[in-house]
Amino acid sequence: MTKQIKLAHGNGGAENNELISKVFYKAFKNEILEKSEDAAIIEDGKLAFSTDSFTVSPLFFAGANIGKLAICGTCNDLAMMGAKPKYLTCSVIIEEGFDINELETIVESMQQELEINGASVVSGDTKVVPKGSVDKIFINTTGIGEVLKSGISSNKITDNDIIIVSRDIGTHGATIFASREGIELTSDLKSDCMSLYPIVKKLLDNDINITALRDATRGGLSAVLNEWANQSNICIEVEEDKIPICDEVMGLCELLGFDATSLANEGTFVLAVNKGDSKVTLDILKLFNNNASLIGKVTNTHPKKVVLNSSWGTSRFLETPTGELLPRIC
Repeated sequence: MTKQIKLAHGNGGAENNELISKVFYKAFKNEILEKSEDAAIIEDGKLAFSTDSFTVSPLFFAGANIGKLAICGTCNDLAMMGAKPKYLTCSVIIEEGFDINELETIVESMQQELEINGASVVSGDTKVVPKGSVDKIFINTTGIGEVLKSGISSNKITDNDIIIVSRDIGTHGATIFASREGIELTSDLKSDCMSLYPIVKKLLDNDINITALRDATRGGLSAVLNEWANQSNICIEVEEDKIPICDEVMGLCELLGFDATSLANEGTFVLAVNKGDSKVTLDILKLFNNNASLIGKVTNTHPKKVVLNSSWGTSRFLETPTGELLPRIC
């Protein structure tokens, strides 16, 4: 560990994992926390519980704003544990001088997403700080959800599972970067930010044998796959040409030297499901986005590693993202 916090410690990759394990997990060590899931399963498996803070810059971007992001982020974490979002708290830190009309727009976006999830904000807190003490507005949301399907866990993936991604990756990270840097795009590129509970509910209603779910936020697809490989002591082999990436994201990555698998998402999730359910799972996902794709399988060839197989017959390890990547992405 370095002696001071760097931006890289919030990237969702290797430095972030080190910070969490060596500082927070060390202090707060308990059986629930150490499962490292998107949400804690509590009350004998009946409830899912999660919290998240949002500092995205800019506040408004193509496809969403910080308010929509705050509700989607927490509700999606609950959905990834097979839970229906029910109750949320909302804490807001606002800089002196913030525009009331913008605040109302943000709150209206939050309410729209709450309705999609069938959830309610039932408690909250508001702080106003002097100008310069915070960058415009930060939001924290905490959520409780009712577990509809128990046993979903990133610690239980086996070679009976295949790996699916719900849609094309990297659009949120690419959108934020383009907006922040003033890059003019002659395309319809926008953040994938959306509530995932309706999709998960459809999967549950069809009795899909889901082993694990994870929304690929900070650190993107590569972070999720590496976390899963470590937690379940497995090897995940991914076919590079099966990873769905839109032309706009690919072009931006080639221009700026990014890796699309490391870019953040806010409405894209990864699934580990039983091999026998691969076709019906893809059929359901494609009702929501036609870019859903089966990208890989679980093996035992290189435990705790992710292997990326190219269309040229070569292979390399897909490592956990490192470095600063894009700070304040969510």
